[in-house]
Amino acid sequence: MKVGTSVPDVTRRELAALGQAKIAFVQRMLELCGQFRMRAFASVVKQDANRQGRDFLRKDYSYLFERFFYFLEDQGEAATGLVVFDELEKSQAHILVDQMARYFSDTARGRTRSSRVIPEPFFVHSDLTTAVQVADIIAYIISWNVRFTAGMTAAKREELDDLGQLVMNLRYKAVRDDYPLRPGITMDDYTIWSFAYIDDLRPRFERI
Repeated sequence: MKVGTSVPDVTRRELAALGQAKIAFVQRMLELCGQFRMRAFASVVKQDANRQGRDFLRKDYSYLFERFFYFLEDQGEAATGLVVFDELEKSQAHILVDQMARYFSDTARGRTRSSRVIPEPFFVHSDLTTAVQVADIIAYIISWNVRFTAGMTAAKREELDDLGQLVMNLRYKAVRDDYPLRPGITMDDYTIWSFAYIDDLRPRFERI
């Protein structure tokens, strides 16, 4: 084919069929996740969120561990969970491991959560690990479509609405009556969903 010539119709049809097959595959995958009661957890960070120093475990991770901990608590006394990351560059992995170690050993909340969440993470190749590939697809759909709070104002791809709803169905709902109530909320029980939106990564003392 010469440069600048149009793509033959048959190729367009094949590409359209391939795209439809991929969407059908993802839809069926998410349906199976729901049927087998898989639960998804996500910390969604605003693109221009203020950042913090590298000495602390980032807020999005601590929010994620909090919600994972609540899920494990609800599964019974013997339930524990592993943390598995997509492989990072080695120096970044060391930083994250050190931050997690300090979080789980030096903070009160971290020590509590280490009773359920094993504080030593695993790093794997995503292209060789099915569960991480599923997490990657869910993260992609959340990024481009799922908007679960008023603060998430970025434009979304509406053609992914059906997949976005399937992802929303995978959220986990925990209720904790001892969770700190925000000002103005008087409900007896506080609902914590497994998806969290974060618009500022700095700890409270850095925002003053």
